[in-house]
Amino acid sequence: MADTAIEVVLKRSGLTFIVPPDKGILQVLIEEGIDPMYDCQRGECGICQVAVLEGVPDHRDHILSDDERAGNKVMQICVSRAKTPRLVLDL
Repeated sequence: MADTAIEVVLKRSGLTFIVPPDKGILQVLIEEGIDPMYDCQRGECGICQVAVLEGVPDHRDHILSDDERAGNKVMQICVSRAKTPRLVLDL
């Protein structure tokens, strides 16, 4: 299934961004002047992990356990996207 644009809402700041199919959440946030914590940008270190308040992540990381992925309460914004058209993140 091809990626589609997703809406990402940052709950703490109230900012909303559209993440196009060819970019990642972290990439868009950096381009928009947001400075989230991150390191490897490969979904291996867990530094960019954020809490998911609404929506369902499409986990593409290598760090979360099967239980964490099934819970959909956290995600790695460097590589993961969304299965729903909108995500609300605790940022």
